[in-house]
Parts: sequence; C-alpha cells; structure tokens
Amino acid sequence: MRAKRLSLVLLCAFIVFAAAPAVRQAQAEDAAKPADPGLSDVLTDLLHGVEGENATSGPDKRVPFGREEVQLSFAPLVKQTAPAVVNVYASQTAKVTSPFEGDPFFEEFFGRAQPRAQSSLGSGVLVDPSGVIVTNFHVIKDADEVKVATADGREFTSKVMLKDETLDLAVLKIESDKPFPVIAIGDSDALEVGDLVLAIGNPFGVGQTTTSGIVSALARSHIGVSDSGYFIQTDAAINPGNSGGALINMGGQLVGINTAIYSRSGGSIGIGFAIPANMVRAFADAAKAGLDFFERPYIGAEFEAVTPQIAESLGMEKPTGALVSSVDATGPAGKAGLKPGDVVLQINGKPVESIEALDYRMATLSIGTKANFAILTKGQQAAMDIALERAPEGAKASEVTLHGRSPFSGAKVSELSPRLAQKLGLRTDLKGVTVIDINRDSPAADFGFQPGDIVREVNGTTIDTAAVLAQVAQQDTRWWRFTVERGGQILRQVLRY
Repeated sequence: MRAKRLSLVLLCAFIVFAAAPAVRQAQAEDAAKPADPGLSDVLTDLLHGVEGENATSGPDKRVPFGREEVQLSFAPLVKQTAPAVVNVYASQTAKVTSPFEGDPFFEEFFGRAQPRAQSSLGSGVLVDPSGVIVTNFHVIKDADEVKVATADGREFTSKVMLKDETLDLAVLKIESDKPFPVIAIGDSDALEVGDLVLAIGNPFGVGQTTTSGIVSALARSHIGVSDSGYFIQTDAAINPGNSGGALINMGGQLVGINTAIYSRSGGSIGIGFAIPANMVRAFADAAKAGLDFFERPYIGAEFEAVTPQIAESLGMEKPTGALVSSVDATGPAGKAGLKPGDVVLQINGKPVESIEALDYRMATLSIGTKANFAILTKGQQAAMDIALERAPEGAKASEVTLHGRSPFSGAKVSELSPRLAQKLGLRTDLKGVTVIDINRDSPAADFGFQPGDIVREVNGTTIDTAAVLAQVAQQDTRWWRFTVERGGQILRQVLRY
C-alpha cells in the first residue's frame, strides 16, 4: 500500500512539473485573479511538512533549502567588531609592612620588606580611531601603569584620560601612527528585551572570546556594582576578565560595556550586566573634551524614591518616577516652577521609572540645552522646560593640605560647592568641609579617611572652613575626638594618636 501511495505522489509531481510552463503562462495572463489551492500547493505543503488546514496558520516555518540557509552565522559580525576590542592590563605596587620594619637587627638578617606587584585583567573597546578606549573603572583602579594589547598582538602603554568610580567607567588613550579599528556607539534606548546581542572580551585571560545571548531585562538597578543604577541585563556568558568588553547588537554597534555578573561560583550563570551605550557616549565625549571629571547637568534640585506609601498619598496608581525633595529657588528648576513634592514622570518623552532612571536620563543630556520634564504636581499632569546648566563653583574655596601630628595629616580638604559635590558624587545641596584627596602613605590614609568625607566637628570645634580644620589639626594633643559624615551617615570616633 505504501509503495502504491509513493508511486501516486511521484506521478502527480511529474504531472505538476510538466505542466509548470502552462501554469506560469496562465498566471501571467490573469495575475490579478487569486487562484484556488491546487495540487502544486498541496505537494509543496507536503514537502514542507505542513498538513491540512494548519498550512495557512501560525508562523511561516519551513525546512531550509540550500547550504547558505543552513550555515547562518555571527562570524561576519565578529570579524567586523572584534578587532576593536582590546585587553587591558593594570598593575600597581602594593605596600608591604613587616612587624620588624625599622629594627636594625632583623633588617640585617631578613632584609627590608619588598613591595609586592599586583595586577588586574580586563577588556576595553576602541571607540575613536585616534586610540580612545572605554573600559571599567574597577579594571584600572589605583593602577600605577595601564597597558593595552590590541587584537593584532600590539602592546601599548596607555594614559588615563578620565575615570569615574560612581559610574564604573574609565577612558584610556593609546598612540599610533595609524588609525585604530573602532566600534560605532549605538542607541541603547532602542534595545528591547529579547534582542540578540554578542559579548566580546577576554574572560579569565584565555584570549579574546565571543559569546551570544539576548537582552534579558532593561533598567536593572541595585546590583551592587556602582552607584549607577541603570544596567542592561543579558544572558550572554560574561566571566571575570570580560569587564570593560563590548556588548554588540546585530547591527555591529556598541550597545553596552560589560561590567558585572551575578554568580555564586565566580563563573557565568547567565546573569550579566552592561552599562548602556548612551551613558558610555556621554562619558567618552567628556573625556575627549578634556574635562577633569564627568559633569552632569545641574538644575538645582534633589530627588528621592517614590515608595508605595508616597504613591498612595499622592493618588498614584503605582510607585513610579522621582520625588522632588528640595529645590534651590535660584537654580534652573526653581525658576521653571518645580517644587518639593512634585514627581518627575518623564524627561524628553522618555519614562522615568525610578530615581536611578532619572540620574541616568540626566547624565546623558548635554549641558547648555533644555529638557522637557513631565511632572505630577498637586494631582495634575504638567510639563515644563528646565535649563541644563553647569554646576556653580560657588565662592572660590581654598584647598588646604593638612600637616602635623594628627589623624588628618596627609589629607587635602576644601569647602563644598555644588560643582565640587558633583565631582565627589555627593548631593549638590550639602555644605561643609570635605576631604578631596589623600596621600596613600599618610596617617589620614591609615586611619581610613576617604575622599568625600565631610568633617563636621573636631575636639569640640565645629568645622565650617578649611582654615579652621587646618588650625584645629595643629593642636598639641594625643587625644582626638571627631565627627565625620560619610554617605549620609554620621560617624563619631575617639582615638589616641
């Protein structure tokens, strides 16, 4: 019976192919008239594995015809982009202390403690033919020397143009008499969950590696990588050493800088995070402009998260947006009419789901322009244009390096201004005297002071200027009692030094 059916199918196929010229002629004569399904259509459906009424429903699926369709590959995309992904090697000399340091007897027999070299490995992406490279801050943090190895085997000593710990981004520069291959920076706001992406980097130092995956989620926050809270999540395998590498879309554009993974074992489990390319573009532009830090537009307002309780009290259906907590009446936001209690819902038509989204949207905008803010004020929707300005310097504050026998010795301090606060990653409405730099081999470093610490009080004296702190730090005493504000927390310490 099967043989008879097969013979019948072959006979029908021969008849159809023999009649094909006549069919084509008939179709040419009456192209506008739709033809009823015939034997040719039925045979085509049978060959494609489709039966009955299901042949015209569901997605258009078929068996691939030809070698070209079977061999679909990311190889052309990798060849186009991989030469612009580099390896970054950062090294630093760590200070090694010995319990016998300074003892002539033990130093005579055991020698002095020798400094120990430490190194870190990561990746980077060339974004300008002149040799501008974007990588992660944590790859080059505290490095004494940063070297770059390109995909063609060349090695360069790089210069750090700009770095920002809060964003976990850094820009390096290498020099050559020939232009470097680059990856064009794409629009990360155009990404959608489910889009195909490639991750290129140097995991575990084994050499350049490419992995594929999809965009798993957008606008991820609170992942503990940096203060920035707006990440692309992908399941493309990212491992240690991939940090600073490229996340590529199917157009061969850079859509993110691979930054971190969530892992219990140290290897990839399919949860990786990347900094969006729009933030990368703004940061690279700031470096190429020669700025000493990444400036964000200033509007003279501070914000906080919208909690479910706040959303309910404001009559909102769900907690979304950023709540205005304070406004400088003389700043751009105050002049435009923004008030405490208002909720920012959109900026330039882009949704603001959280305070982290607001920070991201603001950071990618250009100083000297205006932005349209959609807000909720007194239960009503409203819109206003707010000028984006450079943070004011305030009064010219003096920078003082502290000396003497005190825990503050080796720290450089200055009075806060909105611009200095922004540089240190602090709220722009804070006042006081802050640490702006610390000598690594000083008592201040040994006692754990950090840039951004605000000294509020020392031995009963309120600190409101750098000159007052310098004077107090010269006191002839072995007992020190001081109060420091760090990250919004008040720290009190009493010690003998």
